[in-house]
Amino acid sequence: MTKKVILDIDTGIDDALAILYLLKHPNVEVKGLTTGFGNVDVDQATLNTLQIAELAGASQVPVYAGAAKPLLREWTGPVVHVHGENGIGNVSLPLPKEKAREERASDFIVRAANEEPGEISLIFVGRLTNLAEALAKDPALPQKVKEVVIMGGAVTVPGNVTPVSEANIAGDPEAASFVFEAGFPLTMVGLDVTMQTQMTAEDVEWMVSQKDDTNEALIDAIAEMLRFRIAAYKKMHGINGSPLHDPLAVAVALHPDIVKTEPMNVVIETKGELSSGATIADLRGRDTVIPNANVCVDVDADRFMGGFLQIITGKKREVI
Repeated sequence: MTKKVILDIDTGIDDALAILYLLKHPNVEVKGLTTGFGNVDVDQATLNTLQIAELAGASQVPVYAGAAKPLLREWTGPVVHVHGENGIGNVSLPLPKEKAREERASDFIVRAANEEPGEISLIFVGRLTNLAEALAKDPALPQKVKEVVIMGGAVTVPGNVTPVSEANIAGDPEAASFVFEAGFPLTMVGLDVTMQTQMTAEDVEWMVSQKDDTNEALIDAIAEMLRFRIAAYKKMHGINGSPLHDPLAVAVALHPDIVKTEPMNVVIETKGELSSGATIADLRGRDTVIPNANVCVDVDADRFMGGFLQIITGKKREVI
């Protein structure tokens, strides 16, 4: 059965990989790609998204630009040290032939949900600002979408921008709070599982070895992006791989049995001086606690990585 999806991105390197993974995946109808600030500014994110869609041979998929800053805060700027000056590891791609649609991202999300109620899965792998905007325009939105899968947060592990906060939630805590409190059928794909999905230099070289006339440009671009990101993670964290944060969220939306989830009540800290953006789950096991999210707590990393590589290259990697 074909799954209908809207993917929201702030297109940096792992966002680009998530777009490619989604666009090349069978049995998926991508209704649109929506962009916002985060890893880069919204204009760069939109340009990158158009370029990546064309690289995937999917320039017909509409792109909608959205929020340029958080709901109530100032944007702190691009994440150059992780994603490069242009957000995609300084990889140079041809200028896109297509342009973004005139409709704002949040308006498109509301329109799509109302045109096909209960049919569309929303995958958000950046800040949740566009979804919070859409919710403000249509408070009944949680009852009109099939599900929301987000890449964000950290419940049982440290954060990555502060000791307790993950970048997407910390980038607009108020938007995240509105979304978590709204009653969406919500799955949280946080650092608890994404840090277990490491793309190594060996994986990259295997991808390069699978090049042929049909995929050479795509694999060359992915390899260059990943080499940049692997080097960045080595310098920042001393690890020998690049976590596939955003592609894992897409995989969870398409293959939910790839992770183990637990229902939890998660609140977003919006006022703490040291804890802003923290995703605080009530782990006390009280019967009176009402869950608002299914939180991913474990992942079949080998299955995910194998599937990701196969979708990208069209070749199955044999495990020795």
